[in-house]
Amino acid sequence: MIPLIWISFMILISVLLALDLGVFHRRVHTIEAKESLLWTAFWIIIALFFNVAIYFMYEYHFLGIGKEIGHELNGHQAAIQYFTGYLLEKSLSLDNIFVIAMIFSYFNVQPQYQHRVLFWGIAGAIVMRGIMILAGTALIARFAFMTYIFGALLIITAVKMLITRHDTIEPGKNPLVKLAQRFLTVSQDFDGDRFLTRINDKRMATPLLLVLIVVESTDVIFALDSIPAILAITYDPFIVFTSNIFAILGLRSLYFALAAIMGKFRYIKMSLVFILAYIGVKMLLSQHYHIKTPVTLAVIVVMLLIGIIASLYAGHRDTAKLLSPLDTTRNHKLGSLCYQQGKRGIPKP
Repeated sequence: MIPLIWISFMILISVLLALDLGVFHRRVHTIEAKESLLWTAFWIIIALFFNVAIYFMYEYHFLGIGKEIGHELNGHQAAIQYFTGYLLEKSLSLDNIFVIAMIFSYFNVQPQYQHRVLFWGIAGAIVMRGIMILAGTALIARFAFMTYIFGALLIITAVKMLITRHDTIEPGKNPLVKLAQRFLTVSQDFDGDRFLTRINDKRMATPLLLVLIVVESTDVIFALDSIPAILAITYDPFIVFTSNIFAILGLRSLYFALAAIMGKFRYIKMSLVFILAYIGVKMLLSQHYHIKTPVTLAVIVVMLLIGIIASLYAGHRDTAKLLSPLDTTRNHKLGSLCYQQGKRGIPKP
């Protein structure tokens, strides 16, 4: 009977995605900050409503759910695990936003076409993450030592995140892009929001398809980090999958809301490094010492708040330096010039 819950959830996600692309975003347009913030709020509210559903499903073991992982999960335990996993995945997706913004900039994708790429990128991510989650939970259930491997992987990822700069990544050198260029004829120019086009009666891929390939492959790389991280919270595959999916469903709207200002949150990356390292240590200790989920939730919230507050303080301090009394007149003129240039539009070099 359990597969019925999975089927029902996938139907729900399919309906939401169909409404998203087929109704609410049927017209190709540039998504402004206000619209993206409203959609971000919508996906968060949906995720929180599902958190309530998780509570009741596990409290009353709807269709036997919560009994298939070796011990029973009650509604409170399941709800806390779901919310912690959701917040963890949402936090880690912030780093993904940096990379997506860099990919779009590298390929010079116009804003009005970015939503379509992210939509199909996330649709593919749902399938790939589902496979990876089922594989990960099966491995841990069968081989206890996998917790050590996943824990070590998370710590290595934290160190790598600490020393890696996003501006050194070159999407054009992605192996899958090179493979696609070898087997596909790619047009020189974009054809609106199409992935395929026809030139001189010849079927060709557009550069937008290459962008989609890079976004998909990037999500796989991030999933190799985020899925072991959430497995440190719970081994229940349904909670892992649903919290993961709701976190990435809101990634598109979150991208449009934050991509332009993510540079201001300079210390968020340090928070993510600490969170990944903490989750890695938690996983390494899981066979010997159990850290309760509410403690992990508190650590994630505190670290994110520290990163946000530190970033805002640093930004305020930089602004204060820029607008020092000696430079007020000069900065006022500079600001007016930038404003006028912004209205006219600055041509690209």
